[in-house]
Amino acid sequence: MMAKTRDWQGMKDMSARLLKERTGEGVETWNRRIKRERLDDEESLRVWLTKQGVTGYAQSLLVMERFGYPDFLLATADELIDGQYAGRAQLRPIFDALIDAAAGLGQVTIQARKTYVSLVSPRRTFARIQATTKNRVDLGLRLEGRKPKGRLQPSKI
Repeated sequence: MMAKTRDWQGMKDMSARLLKERTGEGVETWNRRIKRERLDDEESLRVWLTKQGVTGYAQSLLVMERFGYPDFLLATADELIDGQYAGRAQLRPIFDALIDAAAGLGQVTIQARKTYVSLVSPRRTFARIQATTKNRVDLGLRLEGRKPKGRLQPSKI
């Protein structure tokens, strides 16, 4: 079974869906309303959106729509992963081997972020892969009910 890869576009789509469900209006309508209000700083926009009942992910989406998205949110999963291993080509085969192994575990989603990659089962995140230095790839595992020993350290996932 092949693992599927996800980037930030899914989060953006989910935030847009939440906005529409909660307010009855889509992103484009809200963008027009925000433009009419002439809110020139993030704090003013957030205060105004909160008064309009727009909070959480939907609010963050509209703030980024108004003031711009960080580069990593516009990147594809492949671009994010390539960026993590830029200047660390010797580590990429380790990452690729971990992804190949994860694909054999069943239904696994690969969530690429700016500095790490999460491996997610249908229930939760169970691993995180991070090129921590130029010479090391860290693999964080969620091992329920087990205490790390030897070279293993507690994971923060």
